[in-house]
Amino acid sequence: MTVRLSPVILAGLLAVATPALAQTPAGGDTGGGVVRVAKPVTGQQVYEAVCQACHMADAKGGVGAGTIPALAANPRLAGAAYPISAVVLGKGGMPSLAGPLDDDQIAQVVTYIRTSFGNSYAKPVTASEVARIPHPVRGGGH
Repeated sequence: MTVRLSPVILAGLLAVATPALAQTPAGGDTGGGVVRVAKPVTGQQVYEAVCQACHMADAKGGVGAGTIPALAANPRLAGAAYPISAVVLGKGGMPSLAGPLDDDQIAQVVTYIRTSFGNSYAKPVTASEVARIPHPVRGGGH
């Protein structure tokens, strides 16, 4: 038995289905319109996802509404404690990133900036070094 749909019914079905199909993003959709993005893990991924918006892709910083310090060829990065504390506690106009980033991500990104952009401070930073810096207390919400 062959079922034939009239052109009017077929057009109606397509009109209902097409918007639903167009709203479904490929991969990562949780069903409520929230799309999960992979957590940045490597220092480069963290830098690109979090830091480069202000410090720029070349890490040379910038001047505009404020002054964003350069990370490129920066002798202040020689000691790991300085960049770790800047990321954990914030500095100047930069907020603390200890909430959005975990200690391992902070260690990875500090190691990345200390070994990239003309910096050659090769000793890797560890999550335990980051944990030694007292982290800011976050508000508890409602």
